[in-house]
Amino acid sequence: MPAERDLGDTADVFGLMSDPGRLRLLVALLDGELCVCDLAAVTGMSESATSHALRLLRAHRVVAARRAGRVAYYRLDDAHVRMLLDLAVAHTGHTDAIHPERTGGPR
Repeated sequence: MPAERDLGDTADVFGLMSDPGRLRLLVALLDGELCVCDLAAVTGMSESATSHALRLLRAHRVVAARRAGRVAYYRLDDAHVRMLLDLAVAHTGHTDAIHPERTGGPR
């Protein structure tokens, strides 16, 4: 059994990923680095909300930033984050196959 602190940290990461806006940001970053203005445009969020979400994600090492002059480019922090997102998306696809009413298919 992992230590209590590790369980708490893991729960925090899943909590961060449970917010639809933050999840949209993370999914957008699956394709590579983006700056705040591009992430805001892709996700339909305001730049302020995007910056706030990225600050939370960065504090928990879910995303990392690279500076180029005055612009920060964000990316997924590591392969583990990518794997969590890939597995979650794959699981959702599997869940839709089990519950066709979610996709409008026959019951």
